[in-house]
Amino acid sequence: MNSFDMAEVLTNALPHIQRYDKKMVVIKYGGSAMMDESLKKSVLSDAMLLAKVGMNVVIVHGGGPDINYWLDKADVTSTFVNGLRQTNLETMEIVQMVLAGKINKDLTRMIQSLGGKAMGISGVDGGLVQATLKNPEELGAVGEISQVNTEVIEDLVSAGYIPVISCIGMDEDGNSCNINADEMAGGIAKALNADNFVLMSDVPGVLEDASDPSTLISQIEINNVETLYQNNVISGGMIPKASCCKDAVENHVKQAVILDGRIPHALIVEFLTNSGIGTLFYKEEKEAERSLT
Repeated sequence: MNSFDMAEVLTNALPHIQRYDKKMVVIKYGGSAMMDESLKKSVLSDAMLLAKVGMNVVIVHGGGPDINYWLDKADVTSTFVNGLRQTNLETMEIVQMVLAGKINKDLTRMIQSLGGKAMGISGVDGGLVQATLKNPEELGAVGEISQVNTEVIEDLVSAGYIPVISCIGMDEDGNSCNINADEMAGGIAKALNADNFVLMSDVPGVLEDASDPSTLISQIEINNVETLYQNNVISGGMIPKASCCKDAVENHVKQAVILDGRIPHALIVEFLTNSGIGTLFYKEEKEAERSLT
């Protein structure tokens, strides 16, 4: 890219930077983008850049593959019920060690090493996430968000930090519990009245034909989501992700996007260009804010 092309790119990005200045952006980070080191650096560099140009960035991360690895090393069997990991005391200890320890601190360290400011926390810190157990008899310590202490996040953001949050909450008895990463990120986005909620995935977004990436649906008004369920356009593993985005937009989040985390610099393309590369969910009465043209 020559200097003129570079200047054009930066000039075209300026209106987007101005539009998103001081906007709250919650990013759910997981999938392949966490397992590949080059993709990890790309995602975290993008998040850091968005923060540097004025956005209030919050990262919420999962870590299923790493949890599986350490459970296997400890010879602990994983059992899933409707996609949720049964979490007994032994499993919970390992989940907390991996999520709130190794993964959280590795991500925080990488952002710092790239020149950003990050603070790694879990939902337990500062009473950030209060949770209720979903079905303790069947699932053990698997929780769902009942309350978010947004002051913890707002204080970090106002001090110039990117909060990096692992999906551990505290139940009504004061015990740690495991929370699904999509649910955790969506719940935090709703509590913050976020302007944008990004759910990073291993697929391009919602496709009209699941076998053809060129059939990506760029924007979906949330009143149309049920029809897409009925027509099997949204099916299988896309159902909980679309439901999470729909729920967020119905509850105080301005818009949500399912974004392919396997694409290098997907966050930059989504936020700082006219293109938009995922599936955006928005409310009927609000025009989707993506393209400035």
